[in-house]
Amino acid sequence: MIKNKELEMILETIDLRDDAPTDEPMRQYYFIKKAREIICAESEKLGRCLTADGETFGCQMNAKDSEKLIGILENIGFEMIEDESADLVFYNTCTVRDNANQRVYGRLGFVNNMKKKNPQKKVVLCGCMMQEPSVIEKIQKSYSFVDLIFGTHNIYKFAELIVAMYSSDSMIIDIWEDTNQIVEDLPAQRKYAFKSGVNIMYGCNNFCSYCIVPYVRGRERSRNPKDIIREIEKLVSEGVVEVMLLGQNVNSYGKTLEEPMCFAQLLQEVEKIEGLERIRFMTSHPKDLSDELIQVMKYSKKICRHLHLPLQSGSTRILKAMNRRYTKEQYLELAYKIRREIPDISLTTDIIVGFPGETAADVEETIDVVQKVQYDNAFTFIYSKRTGTPAATMPNPTSEEEIKANFDRLLTVVHKTAEERGGRMVGETHSVLVEESDGSKLTGRLSQNTLVHFEGDACLVGQIVDVKLTEAHGFYYFGKINMQEHCLQELLQKSMKKKLIG
Repeated sequence: MIKNKELEMILETIDLRDDAPTDEPMRQYYFIKKAREIICAESEKLGRCLTADGETFGCQMNAKDSEKLIGILENIGFEMIEDESADLVFYNTCTVRDNANQRVYGRLGFVNNMKKKNPQKKVVLCGCMMQEPSVIEKIQKSYSFVDLIFGTHNIYKFAELIVAMYSSDSMIIDIWEDTNQIVEDLPAQRKYAFKSGVNIMYGCNNFCSYCIVPYVRGRERSRNPKDIIREIEKLVSEGVVEVMLLGQNVNSYGKTLEEPMCFAQLLQEVEKIEGLERIRFMTSHPKDLSDELIQVMKYSKKICRHLHLPLQSGSTRILKAMNRRYTKEQYLELAYKIRREIPDISLTTDIIVGFPGETAADVEETIDVVQKVQYDNAFTFIYSKRTGTPAATMPNPTSEEEIKANFDRLLTVVHKTAEERGGRMVGETHSVLVEESDGSKLTGRLSQNTLVHFEGDACLVGQIVDVKLTEAHGFYYFGKINMQEHCLQELLQKSMKKKLIG
């Protein structure tokens, strides 16, 4: 991510009369400057600033991508608003489940009416859903009013694609099947000033039989650790106290580097960054979670006490059909080891119900794992067929009614075990990163990733404060902050800083 001041200095050196550079990211800086001219001219025609809106579906990787898209839009002259009536609206799509696709089609139907009233409005589609050929065919046939379509591999080209879009009367489609290129030094607009996601790798090599991610995100490629450290250091200098390291499977980080570095080693390097208070990461594949990583987490003062460890199924038979490459027993052994080594850790998971061929007995195996591991939270989903994956061609004799009954049975156990885990810290005082304020009430997050609501001043947003947990309510706590103690801590910290500066 590049700061605005640095970007402006670079843009001053660019002459648009020259051909566009071929090297990245200089090529994109060239098109940012060119896009500015176009948007400035369009704004002058309208007599006002052009507006833009970004709608994001899916995971935190998509949310991070949207920050980059918004950063580019703001830098070329758009005013960001939260209203789909904007002059430009982009939909950053997800395709993990079919309902995500249907939501996007629903939004397109809605925005089509706006486009009819305002033909100059630009509609942009990007993200995972756009990597599916059948989706592109459907959009071309049924939603021909869309102006620009691109996928997951060339998001960094957004400014260049905007220039192409405003220079053409036809739909622009720029989809890459895969790439080895990583371009990060571009503008971004973070949602929070005090925390940020940081991409450490892209793509996935696991090919779980139900999952379309490897097909739409491509093969694994890891970022250079020096680039990651430099980005985090820059974020910390801007006030960030917590980072979330992002990847489809962070546990396999480093395998594509010229000088291999494992994820545990990367975490140790990140922990050395002065001023960084908290480190989170997701997502972890159980088959790649090493003893070294567990030990690094155990002794770390900055890595949060939360691990998202997707189970997907507790049945070894179904796990094999899913191509997960671990058994029920191996997963349980890993979970027990983590609990034993890091007793205060919060474990969360993903579970799919209704995978082709799954029986009630298989679901009982999953329930058995939930009861033994005692998850703090579990995200449960009914299997969604994704065309192009091996599972999509598997026969599924189980009826929808039985799948729904199995799902409800599992959900009951998930809620029960989570509630039992949820009350364990009542009466204790824990550090909370304050994330939001509604005026009088604050919402923050424990190291264990659990939400805490408590009364306090909005000036505390972005700070880490000590909160006594007074009540447990399922997946969140109510708490109370000791303001006198907090003020005393602040005075001591300011005093220490003065001494260091002196």
